[in-house]
Amino acid sequence: MPLATPHYLIDEAALARNLVIVDRLRAASGAKCLLALKCFATWSTFPQIAPHMDGTTSSSLHELKLGREKFGGETHAYSVAWSDGEIDEAVANADKIIFNSVSQLERFGEKAAHLPVGLRVNPGVSHSHFDLADPARPFSRLGESDRTKVEGVMDRVSGFMLHCNCENDSVTAFSDLLNTIETRIGDLLARLDWVSLGGGIHFTKPGYDVDGLAARLKAFADKFGVQVYLEPGDAVVTDTTTLEVSVLDIVENGKAVAIVDSAVEAHMLDLLVYRESGSVAPDEGPHRYQIAGKSCLAGDIFGEFAFPQPLAIGDRISLLNAGGYTMVKKNWFNGVAMPGIAIRRTNGTVELIKSFDYADYVASLS
Repeated sequence: MPLATPHYLIDEAALARNLVIVDRLRAASGAKCLLALKCFATWSTFPQIAPHMDGTTSSSLHELKLGREKFGGETHAYSVAWSDGEIDEAVANADKIIFNSVSQLERFGEKAAHLPVGLRVNPGVSHSHFDLADPARPFSRLGESDRTKVEGVMDRVSGFMLHCNCENDSVTAFSDLLNTIETRIGDLLARLDWVSLGGGIHFTKPGYDVDGLAARLKAFADKFGVQVYLEPGDAVVTDTTTLEVSVLDIVENGKAVAIVDSAVEAHMLDLLVYRESGSVAPDEGPHRYQIAGKSCLAGDIFGEFAFPQPLAIGDRISLLNAGGYTMVKKNWFNGVAMPGIAIRRTNGTVELIKSFDYADYVASLS
């Protein structure tokens, strides 16, 4: 009997395909790969992912502790701003700690003096299709941009974080970006032991030149004598997960609208944040429907898609690419039932890993 909807469905075979590419890139480039928990933190999959990666990187104390407890390997601690109340615990759980600014380094550096310490540096260049996610946008708070300040603390850091990409699917664009960074701060890079180039490199996209990326990363590492780290998140889980929903009602108001037992703002928030449409496959046929959620938000729309047959109440729809930046953002908007989490094992069986109920909703508030 199929699982009740809504639920996120993670496919182990699809995840394995991406992890083969991760292995290939690590072997050919010498770079280490850390899973970016801000993108994907569904820890029931960590036993499959961890053997193919070198550890995790975090954006908060909670992510840091999850990486330490559930993933293993190297645990990199980063936050845009550490607070007085969390720095001691962050240091206790970290293998490396990265400060976002010189002021944070000066404030908390002594507490982390026994660790490799990094500084996030903003070189003023980036590759992003979205201003919202552009780390080099005007007045960015992400990383230290004052070279004079950076030079003043070089004796206190062993590495830089240079997170400058968002959905960069071009080796040429990535290489050009790295060329600019080398020109601007190459003399500083040569004084380091390690450099994290962050995430946002779409190297598991079909047709991506993985060998070209590996060669460019190796050349960078050799030129500056550093260990390179990458922080893939979406690249690890892209095209591995669906949001399984069912049709509850069909209404007509200039278009045929199929209302499903989910909500965009609650279960696929990035579609609203970045003003994008969801996707289904094969998305072809003579019958078109706008697929909408059941919340009271007027714009609760997953997208408009084509189907080979008319939809009927009870039909199931698989909304694609519901892994990265999706489960980590799910919420209880409108009290809509939280999707369960299921895994399709490599033998084809589907296992429900986690379900949520009214008690979880109540516990999320007070």
